[in-house]
Formats: sequence, structure tokens, C-alpha cells
Amino acid sequence: MALPQPKLDTLEARLASLDLPNEPGCLAPARADALSRLHAAGLPVRRDEYWKYTKPDTLTAAEVTPAALLGEVEEPIFDGIDRVRLVFVDGVFDADASDDPALAGVTIERLSDVATRDIHWARDLYGVLEARGQSPVARPLAALNTAFARDGIVIHATGKAVRPVSLEYLHRSETSDALLHHLIKVDGGADLTVLEDGPAAARFTKVMEVDVAPGGAFHHVRAQGRDHERRAATHIFARLGEAATFKTFTLTMNGVLTRNDVVVELTGDDGVAHVAGACVGDGDFHHDDTVFVTHDAVGCESRQVFKKVLRNGAVGVFQGKILVKQGAQKTDGYQISQSLLLDDDSQFLAKPELEIYADDVACSHGSTSGAIDEEGLFYLRSRGVPEGEATDLMTLAFLAEAIQEIEDQRLADGILARLQGWMARRRQAA
Repeated sequence: MALPQPKLDTLEARLASLDLPNEPGCLAPARADALSRLHAAGLPVRRDEYWKYTKPDTLTAAEVTPAALLGEVEEPIFDGIDRVRLVFVDGVFDADASDDPALAGVTIERLSDVATRDIHWARDLYGVLEARGQSPVARPLAALNTAFARDGIVIHATGKAVRPVSLEYLHRSETSDALLHHLIKVDGGADLTVLEDGPAAARFTKVMEVDVAPGGAFHHVRAQGRDHERRAATHIFARLGEAATFKTFTLTMNGVLTRNDVVVELTGDDGVAHVAGACVGDGDFHHDDTVFVTHDAVGCESRQVFKKVLRNGAVGVFQGKILVKQGAQKTDGYQISQSLLLDDDSQFLAKPELEIYADDVACSHGSTSGAIDEEGLFYLRSRGVPEGEATDLMTLAFLAEAIQEIEDQRLADGILARLQGWMARRRQAA
């Protein structure tokens, strides 16, 4: 079927602004397949079902909307953690600013190096989970990334990583347009933690494909923030084997437009997948979490926990689905999305979904939106806590359920500290 003319025009203009990698290596077939899927689907428009709450124009336009740079006003959020730093500047790996990858105790390579080889395990993963994640919901920005991304990190964990791998994204150009694609393979019994932090670029399109073998564990904590005028569309595609664990948490502060897609497949019995996020938005802030978890095995557990704090006209979106396939008995699926609206101008738009084809399951979902608890606020103020600080304390209490999804307490403490700093700066500026 031919694309509608507006979609076709947008796609042609965007493709004309990019250079297709032409290396003949092991990733070339996946790139060609992704480009074919992109031509068939077109780029997203507001009429698309899963984009009706979020305007994608600035993510799909040929020209990048400039994003002002913010000085180094704070240390990287994970500075207190013994980690291996891998630094990207406007989407390009900076080896001089990075640590020795060997210090992590896992195999780490650069995507641009892997792409030129004829044989590499990445051939069996690159674009594979992304392609699987295109059904039943098309995710064309991810296909665009698979076709065109030149840089990224390729990680193979064969045992427990000695240190977390920390990806730091620096933003140096007001018109940078970064595409990064990361591949992560976690073998059976292996354990890996990946951290992400930084504004990355004026426009950032990222895909992370994570394959966790039976008995493996993958933990992921990221912080999106700082440069407010940035725009980002990120995607995580994960596949879990038997008794595998996948846990991801995202903190978002600032950002004119952020869209985070997470697609998880539980393909082996007794798998565990937790997807959580907390965001605080002020003013021209639009934040969209879109999650799709598929249970395709027996006895698996999934949790989706999202909390958003919005004020001064900020907009939060949550679209979350749990799909339980036939035969996926004893599924335990939990989904909660909540917003705290600190004024009458902000909005929270939610679309929670359950689709169940098995009869021995325990699945629940809920979504609420409300103002701050006046009784609790009065209690704190009556004991001498200033109104601004009292509001911040209640905000942190609201976000606590999502932050508790982080297993490593040191990482959770860092997230809390960053939130407290953000709130304090907003209070002083008011």
C-alpha cells in the first residue's frame, strides 16, 4: 500500500538529510531490511494511534531544531560510582575522554568497528529485536536508527561484570543530530549493569537491543536531563530467556520533548521484567513513556511503575500494554501510572492496556492523576516546614515507588540527590 503523501514527503525529506552507511560488513543486511521497513511504514505522524498524544514533527523533520547549550552546572549523576566511563560527544564516541573498556570485565567494542567485519555475533542481534518490536505497533524511528546509525557500543557479558558500564552523552553543538545504536548480549548466568546520563544532542535518536540468555541479569539506570531544549526518541528492545532478569529505570528532568519506548519479550519460563520511570516537568515539557510487555512463557513476572510530576503547563503521557499470549499461564503482570499535577495548567494523558489470552494469570493496571495532598502539606507546614520545601518532600514521597525499583541503593541515592537538587533550583528561581 502506498504511503499517504504527507508521510511520503516527510520520509523523503528526512532520508535526504542522512547518509546511508555503505560498508559491506555483517550489519549490511539488517540495515537494508530496516530501510525497507521504513519505506513501508513511513515516519510517524500525529494521526498514528500511538502518536496521538505526542507531536512527532521535530523528531522527523529534515532540519534539527536548535537546542541551546547549558554549562557544566553539575557533576555527572553517577560520579560517586566506581564505573567504566564511555563518553559520546554529540553522538560520536570520544576514546580520549573514556576509560579503558577492559576495566569492566566484559567485552566492549565500538559499533563502527564491528560493522566492517564479515563475521561477528552482532550480526545475529543487530536489528533483530528492533524488527520483532515493530509488530503489532510500528516504531519507524527505531527502523530509521537501525538503517542509519553509525556509532554505538557492542557489549558481550559472559560473566558478572566487574564494574557498571556508564555511557555519558555530552552535548556540544546546538544543531547536533545524533543516532546511536547499542547491542548488549548477556550470557546465561552473567550479570551486567549499564548506566546512561547526559543530554546527548539537540536531537537524539537511540536504540538499545538487549538479549538476556537463561539465568542472565541486566540492570539499567539512566538519567535524562540538563539541556532543556533538547529532543529525544529512545527505544529499548529486550528479549528474556528462562529465569532471566531485566530491570530498567529512567529519570527525566527537563527536555522540550522526550519519547521513551520500551518493548520487552518474556520468551522463557520464570522470567522477570521491571520497567520503571520518574519524571519532573516544568513549563514547555512534554514527556511520553510508551511500553509494551509480551508474556510468551509460563510463570513470568512484569512490573511497569511510572510516576510523573508536572507543573506550569507541562504534559506527561503514558501508554503501557501487557500482552499475555495463549499458554503463558501463571503470569504476574502489574502496571501503575500516576501523575501529580502541581497546578491546573498541566496535563497527564494515559492509555493503560491489558490483552490476555491465558486463564491462570494475575494482571492489574491502574492510572490516577491528582493534586498534592493538602492535608499532608498542612501537616508539614504546621510543624515549621516552609511551603516550598514541604511540597518537595511530598513530591519525593510520591516518586518513591518508582525509585524503589532500582536494586542498587547507591544508584537510588544518586537519583534522589539529583531530584532534590533540581527541585531546590526551581524553588530558588520561583
